[in-house]
Amino acid sequence: MKQVKAVVFDLDGTLLDTLDDLADSMNDVLARLDFPVHLRDQYRYFVGDGMENLARRVLPEVDRTDEMVRRVSDEMRVEYQGRWADRTKPYDGIVELLELLSRRGYILNILSNKPDEFTCLMADHFFAGFPWAQVRGARIGVPRKPDPAGAFAIARELDLDPCQFLYLGDTNTDMITASSAGMYPIGVLWGFRTRSELEQFGAKTLLAHPLEFLTAIDVNVHRAPHLLRSLANSLSC
Repeated sequence: MKQVKAVVFDLDGTLLDTLDDLADSMNDVLARLDFPVHLRDQYRYFVGDGMENLARRVLPEVDRTDEMVRRVSDEMRVEYQGRWADRTKPYDGIVELLELLSRRGYILNILSNKPDEFTCLMADHFFAGFPWAQVRGARIGVPRKPDPAGAFAIARELDLDPCQFLYLGDTNTDMITASSAGMYPIGVLWGFRTRSELEQFGAKTLLAHPLEFLTAIDVNVHRAPHLLRSLANSLSC
């Protein structure tokens, strides 16, 4: 029997609340190009699948040409470079969760559809000192989530079976990725999407706060709250 040894985290909406900086950056790009801007909460459904998909979703349908999508995506990269840390912060309880997992010897990883340079930059800035084994953003030549290629690459680099990973994310993209890779999908309710979306796309456990995860790995399975019992039961494969 193989024990769970590693955790994969999504970045935006799971570790970090990035919505304000993403929305502000893209709205400024849209305004400069004379396109309509969007409300902050609309970005909950625009983000999560990479920069080009974000650009495509925010544009009026009639203007979604390949050329315009590339232009908006490129300008967003430049705009975001100057403001990615303005209002972004870790969610309450995330730092404590990472500290506990690190002390317990779990191998920590990040897998994001955010461009790789931003993913690495933000991991270094907000979570300096944590022993990340793999930090992977969107890379040229590697399919983005929900394709499981990135998740498989993490498992391969660590010489672990995918079933030895827990995977925490806040969107359908994450749940599909985890399930397709053979990792245990945990949906987080503090992020950008809804409980119903996470359940529909395969979350086996739902967490309302990071501290619930701490409880799940601390409490004996027979005394675990029923919401977390499936997680406690699954800590081996």
